Amino acid sequence: MPRSNRRRRDLEARPLAGSTEVATEQWRGRPWHVRRLTGATSSREYRCPGCHQGIPVGTPHVVAWPASGVGGVEERRHWHTRCWAARGAARP
Repeated sequence: MPRSNRRRRDLEARPLAGSTEVATEQWRGRPWHVRRLTGATSSREYRCPGCHQGIPVGTPHVVAWPASGVGGVEERRHWHTRCWAARGAARP
């Protein structure tokens, strides 16, 4: 087998384009993984569960999913950045 000249750091996992690292935040008494997206890689419009309005293609936003891993991709939710920040505020 030929020798690979790639440096080990070139093979390390990198964040997806247009995203940052995944953080873990508490919400509704359980941990959630949170990724902030720049919108550069958005290919469709999403519906924000905080305000029930659309998130247009190319708009920076937040993707959150339960840290438990139960539910997989179906549990991911795309939020407006402000809606995610205000998710704990009381609603009328």
